Amino acid sequence: MSDIRITNCHTHLFHARHVPEDYPYPALKPFKKMPWLIKGLAFGARLIGQHTVAEKLDRLYRFQRETDAGSQRDILDNLRRHYPSGTRFVVLPMEMSAFGFGAPAVPLSAQHDELAKLSGDPEVGRSVIPFATIDPRADPQAKELWRAIDGLKFRGLKLYPRLGFAPDDPVLMQHVYPRLEELNLPVMSHCSRGGVQGRYLSDYWADRYTEPEAFVPVMRAHPKLRICLAHFGGQRDWDAYVNPDRKNPLDDAFNRNWQVAIRHMIGSRNYPGLWTDISYTLFQFEDYAPFLRIFLTGEDEESERLRSRVLFGSDYYMTRQETLSERAVCFRLRNILGEEIFRQIAEENPAKWLGEV
Repeated sequence: MSDIRITNCHTHLFHARHVPEDYPYPALKPFKKMPWLIKGLAFGARLIGQHTVAEKLDRLYRFQRETDAGSQRDILDNLRRHYPSGTRFVVLPMEMSAFGFGAPAVPLSAQHDELAKLSGDPEVGRSVIPFATIDPRADPQAKELWRAIDGLKFRGLKLYPRLGFAPDDPVLMQHVYPRLEELNLPVMSHCSRGGVQGRYLSDYWADRYTEPEAFVPVMRAHPKLRICLAHFGGQRDWDAYVNPDRKNPLDDAFNRNWQVAIRHMIGSRNYPGLWTDISYTLFQFEDYAPFLRIFLTGEDEESERLRSRVLFGSDYYMTRQETLSERAVCFRLRNILGEEIFRQIAEENPAKWLGEV
């Protein structure tokens, strides 16, 4: 193997105490407190021949075990086992106090503090690139965000508009983006129709806050700001692109496909600060990886531009719900893309997006 220094640009280390107890449904509390119940249900499903259901329950069990880790360090140790030594991880926290499910046991400030301590750990700290996060409804002056960036020396911003706020929220436009641009720090934003969603937010508005076009006002106001729209549009939009014969007239993914929109927006060069990553989406490897290879290996100007704006990321530990491991996806991706392109998306592009070169 070549000596590629991988930077995984999309990982999570937050755990159950950073998530409200009632999320996603109060009825699931027994399963959170006693995950062996999930294992028992999986065993029962196999006894009656429901192997597909049993497999899904096994995935949920693995995911629940990960969230039950006692610390962010425990999750990081699990993640690092999948990668070569020297791999770096952009760690993205979550602010979940203002999206309708109550406050988590551990507030965002403590989550940031724990992550800062981890990034300074003499054993593993060099592998951690910490980002701060904000929900503008919870922090209208962005005080905690700037405490993390100015005081704790965090390296960028993570946004999750699907919680219930627009990317051009006045708090972000006035108190966040101008200084991020001035400090040359990047932004990572969730960009998939799936994921965590505000309790009282309709699917329509969740999509409008999250879609690629929602960032157009931000990119026009701050053209030097490097913004990564995560998940390359998400699995639902990739599936709609890969399988157009399954067209559902009620599914917006067929009519306004986010994967296609991101490719065209990057290829147009009208948005010089726009990036994307392949986190989670590529865990449906057999279905989507061949398409990614075609997109990234073309010789036209749009493909060349896209190659320079795609980042490697996995979305660990969300991917614990999938069959393939982090290591399996990483190796398969290197094989199908080839060393040259894998090096570009996993080493060269991340260094540029992070502002290191």
